[in-house]
Parts: sequence; structure tokens; C-alpha cells
Amino acid sequence: MEQPIRILIVEDNVIIADDMQSMLEEIGYEIVDNVIVYEQAEEVLKNEHVDLVLIDIILASDKTGIDLGKHIRENYNIPFIFVTSNSDRATVENAKTVKPNGYLVKPFEQQDLYTSIEIALSNFDYSEKSNGGSADSAEEKVVSNSVLKDSIFVKKQHLYYRIQFGDIQFIKADNVYLEVNTVDKKFLVRSPLKDYLEKLPKNKFYRAHKSYIVNVDHIDAINSKDIMINNTLIPISKDFKEFIISAMNS
Repeated sequence: MEQPIRILIVEDNVIIADDMQSMLEEIGYEIVDNVIVYEQAEEVLKNEHVDLVLIDIILASDKTGIDLGKHIRENYNIPFIFVTSNSDRATVENAKTVKPNGYLVKPFEQQDLYTSIEIALSNFDYSEKSNGGSADSAEEKVVSNSVLKDSIFVKKQHLYYRIQFGDIQFIKADNVYLEVNTVDKKFLVRSPLKDYLEKLPKNKFYRAHKSYIVNVDHIDAINSKDIMINNTLIPISKDFKEFIISAMNS
């Protein structure tokens, strides 16, 4: 049985914090604790297993949520999301310095909270060890969130769709957009091809051509210049052709 995602809430408005906790528990997340200041959050992180932290930027202490975000970045290999009433340029620029995995502006709906959490968990790179965290700790996080690391979220109209990595056949670059092709759907994503490749499993996805990423599990045929995936001919580079031929002969 999968373990529920364990979330720490750091919010100094008790009414908002309790409301968030009710929303999250209704969805199925587990609340590790609900605290109001930096020092309490620091203590919980030290003593409890936490998968994700929701942080208000303005806290009832000298240290802010941005200070806590910095502490998490330096000592723990987990994602965090700022949940705040402040969306002015100065606050956002300040928040960006600690690289949050999401930024949710109050007031928000339960669906907004759910979407932000799922995307943050799905796209977080657990392979990047934090300065203060041990390799064992990082490994633990990978295991506890493996259910979310087998997929990626992509936006289509007003919804985020969760796509299993195994369902992605190939990705084609088209100007500033990427066309993500699955078995039966296409999604448009705004991202450089190189950056998107880094989010995908390295043992399955390869840059086959300057404009294409392919999932090697879906290759149906190959010749000297192309591969075929689901009746689509995809051009390949010389290096990729040599890699595939080498893999076939090994």
C-alpha cells in the first residue's frame, strides 16, 4: 500500500492554516504538523519525515518564509511551495532567490492547492543532493515518492494532465514549443528541448536529433537516416544511429 504524502504547513494565520489542513486531508495527504514560525518548522524538519512544505512568506517571527525556504534548500532534498497573499514584484523577486517549487497566491481553491502540490512533487529533481543532506536521506525521498516520479504533468487548456513516462513516444521541438506525443494524444509544452530532456528518465529518453527526443522503448524500425515510432518517421543524428546499433548488438 502506498504511503500518503506527508506535508508540513507553515502559516501564521490559524484560520487559513486549519482550512488548508482540511483541504489537504480531504484529498488524501497526511499533515505532519501545522506550525506558525520558522523555529517550529525547523524542529519538525529535523525530527520528522516530510515530503513537501507549504510556506507562508510572512511569518509571526523575525525570520520569514523565504529564510525557511533557504534553510530547506541548504539542508533538505524536498520541494516547497510559497503560499502567500503577496504577489508584488519585489516579493516575487525575493522569493525567486531560493528557487521555490511553486508559488500559490491566496485566496485559492482546493484544486489549485492539489495541482500545485502534485506538479511540485512530480517535477522535483531528487537526484540533486542538498549540501546538508546525506545520500541516504535523498534515497529515502526517492522511494517515498516513487509513485510521483514515474510521470510528468503537462498543461492542456485549463487542466494539468499527468502522463506516465512510458506513454510518451517522442517529443518534437517546434519553435518555442514542444509537441509531446503519447500513444493517443498530443500536448504542447513551452520549454527548450534540452531542459525538458533533463526531466525525463535517462535510461529511456535520448536526443535522437536536434529537434527530437525519443523513448527507445517505442522504436519500431530503423534505417540509416530515420527511426519509426507509431508509423512516424523521425530523423536521427549520426551519433544516435551509432548508439542504437551498438545497443542492438550488445
